[in-house]
Amino acid sequence: MTSPLFKKVLVANRGEIACRVMRTLVEMGIASVAIHHRVEARAKHVRLADEAVEIAGDTPVAAHLDIDRIIEAARSTGADAIHPGYGFLSENARFAQAVADAGLTFIGPDAETISLMGDKISARNFAEAHGVPVAPSVMPTGDLDAFIAQAEGIGFPLLIKAAAGGGGKGMSIVRSASQLREAARLASSEAQRYFGDGRVYAETYVERPRHIEVQVLGDGKGGAIHLFERECSVQRRFQKIIEEAPSANLPAKLAADICESAVRLAAAANYKNAGTVEYILGADGRYFFLEMNTRLQVEHPVTEMITGLDLVRCQIEIAAGSGLPLTQAQVTATGHAIECRVCAENPDNDFMPETGVVKYLGVPEEPWLRFENALDQGQKVTADFDPMLAKLVVHGADRAEAVDRSIAALDGLALLGVKTNIDYLARVLDHDAFRDGDLHTGFVAEHKSDLGPLPLDETELVQLLAAAALGFRDFQNLALGTPEPYSAIGGWRN
Repeated sequence: MTSPLFKKVLVANRGEIACRVMRTLVEMGIASVAIHHRVEARAKHVRLADEAVEIAGDTPVAAHLDIDRIIEAARSTGADAIHPGYGFLSENARFAQAVADAGLTFIGPDAETISLMGDKISARNFAEAHGVPVAPSVMPTGDLDAFIAQAEGIGFPLLIKAAAGGGGKGMSIVRSASQLREAARLASSEAQRYFGDGRVYAETYVERPRHIEVQVLGDGKGGAIHLFERECSVQRRFQKIIEEAPSANLPAKLAADICESAVRLAAAANYKNAGTVEYILGADGRYFFLEMNTRLQVEHPVTEMITGLDLVRCQIEIAAGSGLPLTQAQVTATGHAIECRVCAENPDNDFMPETGVVKYLGVPEEPWLRFENALDQGQKVTADFDPMLAKLVVHGADRAEAVDRSIAALDGLALLGVKTNIDYLARVLDHDAFRDGDLHTGFVAEHKSDLGPLPLDETELVQLLAAAALGFRDFQNLALGTPEPYSAIGGWRN
């Protein structure tokens, strides 16, 4: 093994993405440092790391947002680089700059690029200046009346969006002039509350839009490549729940144009490391720049599945100055991959988050399956963090096989003790419209009546639970008092 690019990397995150990054660090021979709040002292990402540092905080989230203490943790453990994962501080320009000022390497783009692309308005203007299509829009002027007048001039429907945020916060669809003033006021208020920046802007709303994104890698010197596109159209509350690569039913010429525009944008920005350029695609084939995420995406495994690349390794190599791992001509894609986000939520109650304790986790094992998670039996699922618990990622020779394998994997996945969306995800995948690739961001709402649970009477439910319990070896051992070592033998018979 060659000497590692870094000796030690602090992972400034938690949960499945921290575990995912550490897996690559192990493969590269690089030591890892975990951070955690006191309530996470026995969490899986802490146990996997070579070292761990507790970060004090009023809340677990506050601990993961404490820039000064995280950098001090890196210094005190001798780490020479920090990987931010996604979420938390991953797109925080102040954090990236503080890491650099501390003499450490931030495994991601520089602070200037994060600032440019993190502000939706500056990113949009930059994209437009470099020939990337943008939707007709109105920028904030500080004069609400003037803003409304200009927005009405574009025509309806309009989408009101927060300049400094994402994730559906500060966002609303306006279909008439009578709704515009109040919608702008509410969006601004929500944006101020979540992002500390009340600026909002309006742009043409594309009906039944598809959400397409392109994975890019940049060397920071004007060199950039793409790793094909992903489809992220199946969403609830403006947040993705199913992603796939490549996109469904996307003409090859259109896919190539979208990917080329993403590379053009990344190159113009001298983008360094991994990033994602996101687009809205209309039924007429017109596509518009949406935003650029200056970090590793939740859905990066589907790109890894079809390209065979390890994106975390790519990030580390680029951050260490090794440049791009391959040329555009060397990037190839094989088959189709689908990712399902397993969340602690109730799809029958507007996807409201759920809490509980993980009583049992059973995961099917297949060579074409990845189950990215940081779950332990007995683990408490609280409201402290995002409700996403894990990601089930499947590869197939083509889209049809990937869909079938995903449904089979979801059917074989058991997570007891907290309500999840596992069954709901399987119903979405098995829906005729999904199988046909008729996707758009309103898919969940449009097919709501078809995606509800099948009716199940109480007697049948009891019978199913009893059958499941009797087939669960730990239950048998407990109920029947089977002594060791016989309980460990399983189904063996004389």
